[in-house]
Amino acid sequence: MNAPIRPRDRDAVIQSLRAGVVPRSGQHLIQVGRAREIETLVADIARIADGGSAFRVVIGEYGAGKTFFLNLVRAVALEKKLVVATADLNPDRRLHASGGQARSLYAELMRNLSTRTKPDGGALAGIVEKFIATAKTEAKASSQSTEAVLRQKLDQLTELVNGYDFADVIAAYCRGYEEGSEKLKSDAIRWLRGEFATKTDARQALGVRSIVDDSEVYDQLKLMARFVRLAGFSGLLVGLDELVNLYKLANTQARNANYEQILRILNDSLQGTAVGLGFVLGGTPEFLLDTRRGLYSYPALQSRLAQNTFASDGLVDFSGPVVRLSSLTPEDFYVLLQKIRSVYAFGDADKFLVPDQGIFSFMEHCSKRIGDTYFRTPRTTITAFINMLAVLDQNPGTAWQGLLGGIEITVDTGGAADQQVDADEGDEFASFKM
Repeated sequence: MNAPIRPRDRDAVIQSLRAGVVPRSGQHLIQVGRAREIETLVADIARIADGGSAFRVVIGEYGAGKTFFLNLVRAVALEKKLVVATADLNPDRRLHASGGQARSLYAELMRNLSTRTKPDGGALAGIVEKFIATAKTEAKASSQSTEAVLRQKLDQLTELVNGYDFADVIAAYCRGYEEGSEKLKSDAIRWLRGEFATKTDARQALGVRSIVDDSEVYDQLKLMARFVRLAGFSGLLVGLDELVNLYKLANTQARNANYEQILRILNDSLQGTAVGLGFVLGGTPEFLLDTRRGLYSYPALQSRLAQNTFASDGLVDFSGPVVRLSSLTPEDFYVLLQKIRSVYAFGDADKFLVPDQGIFSFMEHCSKRIGDTYFRTPRTTITAFINMLAVLDQNPGTAWQGLLGGIEITVDTGGAADQQVDADEGDEFASFKM
């Protein structure tokens, strides 16, 4: 007997999948396969919570489930009391720049800052207030002023870049908190989010001499990781998706500057100098492997990210920084479609719109149309399956057998040029067993 699924959770999952995007919640309802990869990232999260650091590059084809995997890792991190900051890279958001693009990425990360109690972003003010509440409690117990206790707790941050100004900004928020000054609190949050464009504005508003600029984004993230631990959280996990946008940069110098920043983050993680901070980056195989424009074009990164030569012929090694998402097997995909059918029916087996044989026939139909691509990059196939369920749902009495001949399914190329796929080439459907 399947557990009932709330309409809100069901709609969030179905609407997202039908649009070809990853649901922000309810991933556990449709998760299948990739147990080893998930275990690896869960171990990374435990290391971050223990004051360590982590760095992973998650590699997968367009539509293979990278973003879904990153969202699943995000949900696990929130449950483990980590603070999570996520953002997608685009032409206006990079790790390194001189025209404000790196600061724009930082601002987006801070806007999307999430905790378990505030999973949809906008958690920065709550984190600061939790830290201040802890300081006020300690001050009351030790008969000291709140600001004195606050300064003592923040003293360890002063060894980092912008550490003194960071402490001053938190103290300014505390003053605004106690005096009821929304303006002072708002200015403090703006500084922490990297939204001040000039040092003059920051000095007039808060009396500090620095701002978060393009060159200090990573240093500011290290500061934030230390701060969230002081506020009572386990650490900070930064999730960056669409790294292929760095690969697409036409300017070689700009691209290499971004890769150099990735190298710096990787070195800090491997050496353990970043406290309570982890990075998970999502990209396509060409972003990693292309020796002309990808990460492998930067020799220092290529040597650190190279695949273990002993991990071949079905052997795996998840101890390195690169996690290659394995393809879903036909059996995994069969279970996935069963779960989607269950979510569509609110978990009620009596409302299933197609039987198990119908799922098998749908997969066979996909296999004949586009070959084994249907389960290797499953996004468009999932959309087609939900479209079929929608027609069956809204047209009672319609036979699923009659629909399969009219469903058009195309290869998901992620916006690349159309590809011709031979349905017989490498077709693994023959190995599938119900």
